[in-house]
Amino acid sequence: MSLKIKRILKITLPLLLGVFLVWYSLKAVPLAKIYEYWQTASKEWILLGVFFGLLSHLSRAYRWRFQLEPMGYNIKLANSVMAVMAAYLINYTIPRAGEVARASILTNYEEVPFEKGFGTIVAERIADMLVMLGIITITLFLQFDFIYGFLTEKFNPVKIIIGLVGLLVLALIFTMFIKRSSSKLALKIKTFVSGLIEGALSIFKMKKKWAYIFHTLFIWGMYVLMFYVTSFALNETSNIPFSAILIGFIAASFSIAATNGGIGAYPLAVYLGFSLFAIPEEPSIAFGYIMWASQTLLIIVFGALSLFYLPIYNRIKK
Repeated sequence: MSLKIKRILKITLPLLLGVFLVWYSLKAVPLAKIYEYWQTASKEWILLGVFFGLLSHLSRAYRWRFQLEPMGYNIKLANSVMAVMAAYLINYTIPRAGEVARASILTNYEEVPFEKGFGTIVAERIADMLVMLGIITITLFLQFDFIYGFLTEKFNPVKIIIGLVGLLVLALIFTMFIKRSSSKLALKIKTFVSGLIEGALSIFKMKKKWAYIFHTLFIWGMYVLMFYVTSFALNETSNIPFSAILIGFIAASFSIAATNGGIGAYPLAVYLGFSLFAIPEEPSIAFGYIMWASQTLLIIVFGALSLFYLPIYNRIKK
């Protein structure tokens, strides 16, 4: 397969998947019904969720400066904020293109070499992934009885144990194979894992590492909080347990990687998480769309303003 075809598929497949999932979700819950939920929703809670989302983006932009300072780059906060918001918007068009654009903006306006700016973004993603794994671990720990009960109800406990042991054995065999192998795939995996470890450890070598860690936790705290407070907007989701919020949030977070900005996938992922707690499909998908649409509108507005104002701001500052 040629490189050109691969690039086209990388762009079109997530978009096509997103369109299909939008059609599928709206087939289950018509747009007119979702609009009814929107009309009766408490807009104050939605706006509060948007505010927490904005705080997380501002914190991300501020945190980025901690990574660049040790390399001798003291970038303007305004440029950092606009680069982050523009990157989010661009990710809605071409998956992962936002990260490239974000590093390019720093190169153009702050004279930060592209590879250095992009390297900090990769390290940032590693930090975010570690926090996400922490949230998943805490959720599994807090809801162990519920999850175990759900799995044993749906599946034979003996089969679950055999499956887990089988996965563990396969993981050990795979790890031993990768360690001993010198193939291109094995080398790529080794390099990737090594980079993850190095990137995670580099955080502790920063001059302002504790401030960086604080902002990382703050960003994800705001993510969870924006999801949580928005659930109060609908009567049907206002009294759901916090454990449902965590599982719905985790499922929705993964959906963002499946399609451009979670188009179509986000509300279905929310329903998938909520369905474990017997929350009906209709309000779950409606909440997912309200949650996704409000945060997407935030990105569209501030991302577009950032792309428009970036050259003006930097021309004035020269």
